[in-house]
Amino acid sequence: MTTKRTGAVTVPDGTFDLHVWTPDAGRGPGVLLVQEIFGVGAYIRSVAEDLAALGYVVAAPDLFWRVEPGWSPGGDEDAVKRSMDVVARFDSEKGVDDLEASLAELAALPEVAGGVGALGFCLGGWLAYELAARTDGLDAVVSFYGSGVPGRLELLERIEGPLQFHFGGSDQFIPREQVAEVEKAVEGRDDIEIHVQEDGGHAFHNRESPIFHQPDPARRAWALTEAFLARHLPPGR
Repeated sequence: MTTKRTGAVTVPDGTFDLHVWTPDAGRGPGVLLVQEIFGVGAYIRSVAEDLAALGYVVAAPDLFWRVEPGWSPGGDEDAVKRSMDVVARFDSEKGVDDLEASLAELAALPEVAGGVGALGFCLGGWLAYELAARTDGLDAVVSFYGSGVPGRLELLERIEGPLQFHFGGSDQFIPREQVAEVEKAVEGRDDIEIHVQEDGGHAFHNRESPIFHQPDPARRAWALTEAFLARHLPPGR
């Protein structure tokens, strides 16, 4: 059965939690799961369970450890406001540093076999993209509605591995014209996919947040995600 444990990652200015899920098989490719603004809460943990059920070893670092360790406020309107206050105090550059350290920790786990990838949502979708531009050690990267992606399209030329973008065409935080800029920027890149759920708003996959979740866009996007990971990071290889 899927098992869960909490480890630790040490960086120059401290130590933070790394939550790890292991699949029934006991081993598999690694997926670094990058949190959204609601921390490693119920939603991220449920996604980790989904990935572990597919055969992946999943590691989710607590990226807000410097400002609000263990942040998990829920997913309602009040949680959004409080989480945005936390994000305002979050250092994204150090966050990507923490992801690099977490990726190294994940890759070194004895249960990990068959490569490593990264998957992030919202803030995490942007940070996973930044991580992909920093390292060539990722076999697959999935970025869901990465809030900072449209403003950092110059990073695309640094990314060589398979990358899949997901956006909502009706995202209230990422205007459709910005999504179109990403679409244009990745034209002709065989190693990059972009999928836009035109009826999807922001965070449409977050099934733990009644103010964001949209089942149909979520189902379609997750099916594409599973297929992408199966092609580039297949369990059992």
